[in-house]
Amino acid sequence: MKILIKQAKIIAPSSPFNGQIKDIFISDGKIAAIADSINEKADEIIAKDRLCVSVGWMDMFADFADPGFEQKENIESGAKAAAAGGFTDVMLIPNSQPVVDNKAQVEYIIQKAKQVAVNIHPIGAISKKTDGNDLSEMYDMRQSGALAFSDGIKPVQNAGLILKALQYVKPFDGTIIQIPDDTSIGANGLMNEGIISTQMGLPGKPILAEELMVARDLKLARYADSKIHFTGISSPKSLEYIKRSKESGIKVSCSITPYQVYFCDEDLQGYDTNLKLNPPLRTKEDMLAMRKALLDGNIDCIASHHLPQHWDNKVCEFEYAKPGMIALETMFAVLMSCGLPAQDFVQMQTIHVRTIFGLPIPEIKEGETASLTLFIPDAEFIFEEKMIQSKSKNSPFIGKQFRGKVIGIINKSNIHLNN
Repeated sequence: MKILIKQAKIIAPSSPFNGQIKDIFISDGKIAAIADSINEKADEIIAKDRLCVSVGWMDMFADFADPGFEQKENIESGAKAAAAGGFTDVMLIPNSQPVVDNKAQVEYIIQKAKQVAVNIHPIGAISKKTDGNDLSEMYDMRQSGALAFSDGIKPVQNAGLILKALQYVKPFDGTIIQIPDDTSIGANGLMNEGIISTQMGLPGKPILAEELMVARDLKLARYADSKIHFTGISSPKSLEYIKRSKESGIKVSCSITPYQVYFCDEDLQGYDTNLKLNPPLRTKEDMLAMRKALLDGNIDCIASHHLPQHWDNKVCEFEYAKPGMIALETMFAVLMSCGLPAQDFVQMQTIHVRTIFGLPIPEIKEGETASLTLFIPDAEFIFEEKMIQSKSKNSPFIGKQFRGKVIGIINKSNIHLNN
């Protein structure tokens, strides 16, 4: 298939074409030519005002619920949602049924993902069945293609187990991913502990639960001299700990979710179950501090925390609703609407995230395989339910006005364009 992209601004910080407006001709999945003007015949011509192109974006924490919970999502529908959001690469958490805690489950995901337009990277479980007791078959999973290790939405509470995992992955330069959350603190909390939770009469979860876990795991990472990544950081104090640890030489990186710089606990006053999340929405002051940290470059990358939930897990009383939202399709628009420059977003989601997990970084140059995301940073639109490609619709962003529109992706010799 031949594809011609007309007059697109290339946003690729490491490319000699960065900031230039060019035509790009793609033939059979490879970039055949980049020039000021190309007039080759093509099966598909992409020409839009203010169009930008970058290396394909990558997300490092999503749930495609496959196998075991296919009523929420599966590899195919998740890949469509990722492509609609501009992602050519997605890392999948291991919280399926059965859990991805052995090489057979890793190989199942890799085989099934060969049929979709997005590159899928399994995350292997740290513990067997993600129960936090015994180490899983981490080396076997790594050999079969697991990119990193995490218990996903069930953070490991056992300090000894995390230390063993950090030591175990060190010989092959692996990375441990944690949502920092001490579940023994505010165990029954439904939202952030504070004035709003008191006003709403809901049990709270203090931000201390996150900060304690960050402090603990940083010490363990220093002791093991191994790599740890914290995702879903929501506390400014946690960010301080991480920043100081980076400066002292600890191999640590961190990511935040899109919702943590867009919503705060005040938005929960309508009891919207789509905003029941873990980590929970913090105070407005915390949210603005996280947004400032993002704009100041103190956060390594964004993680979608795309967690599909079936209709009956959200259309119920707040107490019984399951946490999580779908987020891949709105991530770019949310970050653009919060004031993040497109160049910074691209830097984080193309270079930073791949560097953290040891993946090669695709390039925009002649002869390279095409792995591209097409987008218009200043395009305004209203996000509607009919746009959603995911099987689940649990998004608090439906009906919101955004700026920053994804046009589609070109990857694995496939083209996916949004309507």
